[in-house]
Amino acid sequence: MLTRISIALFLALAPVTAFANSCPSQMAAIDAALQTASLSEADMNKVKQLRQQGEDLHNAGDHPGSEAALGEAKRLLGI
Repeated sequence: MLTRISIALFLALAPVTAFANSCPSQMAAIDAALQTASLSEADMNKVKQLRQQGEDLHNAGDHPGSEAALGEAKRLLGI
């Protein structure tokens, strides 16, 4: 019985761990793309704002929200 509960708990928390690990790699990809991006000043500011929002949400534990903000920043960068 304890084994089943342990397995169920592991499976329930596995997606949260996956989201948590992908946020930093997405932030790194955005940071790298910002170095060579040729965007308007408004779009550049929007990307930077979304990237910061993504980091703040990640640090607060809101990984789906972080993924959404970082995904939008990546879309604007074309990556």
